[in-house]
Amino acid sequence: MKVNDVVTYEVDGPIAVITVNSPPVNALSNAVRQGVAGAVQTAIGDSGVGAMVLICEGRTFFAGADITEFGKPQVEPSLRNLQLIVENATKPVIAAIHGTALGGGLELALVAHYRIAVPSAKCGLPEVNLGLLPGAGGTQRLPRIVGVEKALDLITSGAPVGAKAAKEMGLLDELAAEGNLRADAISFAQRVLDEGRPLLKVRDRSEKLDEARGKPEIFADFRKANAKKFRGFKAPEHIIRCIEAALEKPFDEGMAYERELFNELQADSQSAAQRHVFFAERQAAKIVGLAADTPTLPIAKVGVIGAGTMGGGIAMNFANVGIPVTIVEAKQEALDRGLKIIRGNYETTAKKGRMKPEDVDTRMGLLTGSVAMEDLADCDLIIEAVFENLEVKREVFAKLDRIARPGAILATNTSYLDIDDIAAATSRPESVVGLHFFSPANVMKLLEVVRTKDTRPEIIVTAMKLAKTIGKIGVLVGNGFGFVGNRILAARNAQADRLVLEGATPWAVDKVLYDFGFAMGHFQMRDLVGLDVGWNREATSSANVREILNEMGRHGQKTKGGYYDYDENRRQTPSPIAMQVIEDFAAKQGIARRAVSDEEIHDRILFAMVNEGARILEEGIASRASDIDIVWITGYGWPKYRGGPMFWADLQGLPVVLEKLKALEAAHGEAFSPSPLIERLVAEGKGFKDA
Repeated sequence: MKVNDVVTYEVDGPIAVITVNSPPVNALSNAVRQGVAGAVQTAIGDSGVGAMVLICEGRTFFAGADITEFGKPQVEPSLRNLQLIVENATKPVIAAIHGTALGGGLELALVAHYRIAVPSAKCGLPEVNLGLLPGAGGTQRLPRIVGVEKALDLITSGAPVGAKAAKEMGLLDELAAEGNLRADAISFAQRVLDEGRPLLKVRDRSEKLDEARGKPEIFADFRKANAKKFRGFKAPEHIIRCIEAALEKPFDEGMAYERELFNELQADSQSAAQRHVFFAERQAAKIVGLAADTPTLPIAKVGVIGAGTMGGGIAMNFANVGIPVTIVEAKQEALDRGLKIIRGNYETTAKKGRMKPEDVDTRMGLLTGSVAMEDLADCDLIIEAVFENLEVKREVFAKLDRIARPGAILATNTSYLDIDDIAAATSRPESVVGLHFFSPANVMKLLEVVRTKDTRPEIIVTAMKLAKTIGKIGVLVGNGFGFVGNRILAARNAQADRLVLEGATPWAVDKVLYDFGFAMGHFQMRDLVGLDVGWNREATSSANVREILNEMGRHGQKTKGGYYDYDENRRQTPSPIAMQVIEDFAAKQGIARRAVSDEEIHDRILFAMVNEGARILEEGIASRASDIDIVWITGYGWPKYRGGPMFWADLQGLPVVLEKLKALEAAHGEAFSPSPLIERLVAEGKGFKDA
């Protein structure tokens, strides 16, 4: 019988089967919770029923809370009250899991008396990724069933665990045969009845907790081991405290403490920021202005021009998903060197146990090296990854135009250059697109897909789909200097460089950015990448501090000196040599150095970035403010818990941003002249989210 639109109730012998069908992921919505509660109560009142199986249709078990209901009035039963109904049922409840049991879905399974899953199922508590902690007993029940150490790992990482491992750690009681979950769950429920098994409540179990009692070092060591990873994030520490409470407090007190810390996180801007990022990533995949039924083109073979660091990394992305790649280099030695580095990367991954040793040969077998561009004639997609010079790239594309098959996609990996200008070197500008990978290209998740004024819709759609295929987050951007990411970076560069000339030290600038949440500061990043990247020795004119350092042979970490000095272990110390170069250059430019506060560093760098983002939005280079946020979070290390530069600006309030920009403009010139978009949004009482 139907309990409601999403829940049905059937009886198979003495077993009641409660089935949920609420596409797409059986989220624990109001209707789902009400339906399950009603079905459980029906089974309890049915004298012919001895046990219940709770199962879902579709592609997954409950995949968590319905986050579209966050912030809306609570409809009973709440998840916690539904859990009480299930946990206190006078007949055993068996949770039958397929797909994923995530977040509230796993927390609901944890109040069932037994759990069975197909081998392909995964279980996890991913709330930490939204700046939250499991708020329905996850931090209290999971340690009781898998132990404190495993619970710490699972909940603070948010990573799902496979069914086999879940059974080994005690999270699951049984594994069902793949594709036979319903029958096996009913059979398991029957055994529970036949054997007179007790109504096992996870809340009453203590054997796993006892293993950790009297060992406070478990928590101290865990905090220390993860200090770098957790830095700046509030949720992991709150999770650790809740698991400590599971060990130290009675269950109900632990639950109350969990709720208190959950509410604290839910009200915090970090969770709002991380929820924003969650939705923004999904939004980025939606292409504004193109028909949903725009066809994609098949990509069966890829060509990459350039076997250097970038070209090699790009090629690996395709080999990793089974797409064959032809890599072309001008000289055999460069080609051999590039292929050797790729093999070395794969072998390192295999040694770390992240891939099978035999997969190294499989992936290398998908890579074909060549010194003849003509060997790209049968490729569906050709990506150019040569030196960042417009004339060199135009020359490559003119040659490609003669070689590539009709209909092939011609892509450039340029970071800054005008792709319309590059496309103009061909007779088919409509086939040209930018695919801006980030270094190291086989690791970094961001892919800026750059559309030109001529790029065909089919190519745009294909490129965005391809990003997903190779495990990237594709963000569609317009053609213009630096696109989105590097254009905002240029605004940051300008302020950082100016600040050190006016009186700040590079390490003061870096500390402000590090304290804000970046993994490293601006000048540390330059030293890591190499000051000579993009530096043209022949064209040098000692026009700035960076060029002077390069001329001195100070290229960063690789030469043990850049803005910082480095020892043999690449440990950094502030460089008096670099400081002298800065002071001398400032004097030569007639800049009087002065004391610069951390607040000034913070405001000049961050508000310059926001202002540039507003101009990008205004010019249509980015379709959405949230796309700019995703670019900077996934490609440039903007702290996720701050939601991206545009979200952060909305959080400050655009009237505050406008006031700051006007004050900075008065003090430091037209670089801070407010974007007309900001002025308009303030006048209309709106934020970037409304733009």
